[in-house]
Amino acid sequence: MRCGEAVAAGGGGFLLLSRGVLLLLGVCNVLSLEIKVSPKVQAFIGEKVSLKCSFKSSSPITESLTVDWTYRPLTGGEMETIFHYQSVPYPTTVGKFKDRISWVGNVAKGDASIAIQSPVMSDNGTFICSVKNPPDVYHNIPQTMLTVTERGLSFQLTSAVLLSILVFLPSVVVVTLLLVRMGRKFGAVKEKKKPGCKKSSIEMSDEPEHTETDNCLGKLRNWCLNCVDTDEEDPY
Repeated sequence: MRCGEAVAAGGGGFLLLSRGVLLLLGVCNVLSLEIKVSPKVQAFIGEKVSLKCSFKSSSPITESLTVDWTYRPLTGGEMETIFHYQSVPYPTTVGKFKDRISWVGNVAKGDASIAIQSPVMSDNGTFICSVKNPPDVYHNIPQTMLTVTERGLSFQLTSAVLLSILVFLPSVVVVTLLLVRMGRKFGAVKEKKKPGCKKSSIEMSDEPEHTETDNCLGKLRNWCLNCVDTDEEDPY
């Protein structure tokens, strides 16, 4: 049922009509402004982190628009305002977030985001973004849970990265071993082909036989020469 039709249907009395109008106007206002945030935000110690907040209003943006960010520690306690915006940003000047909150939003584009400088683990907790743009002042109350952790030397591996490592790492190892083995064989063959290397057993066995033949021929030649000399010296 539309708001105007509901109001026109309330003709049973002025009091009943007034209550009906207020109730229906409240319902219409609730639906006229919507806020969206990131439910969970991961941050690392000392690294700037943004808390996103976007809104949609059925009324034109005016200077009356306000943005408020509140915070509750992870350990519990009361909500505390850490940031306020109306035409210009007003970061908190007290508490743990002093001088660490900056405005990164743009209300003209429906952006009410802020950033936290140098986050620490004690910043962990719940953050709530609230926007009011009169007459739109009623809206949902979404929450952002901030988790600040220490970034170590090893980053957190996703399941896809782990699966890739388990599949490709053994293959890389096998290929590397094969290349090393092939390289050693190639080096051994190349070493055998170098000059001055040791001869095979067949080559070594051939050399002594050749030497003995030369010795026999030499002895035969010397014996012949001796025979000739002896014949020339004998008398008739």
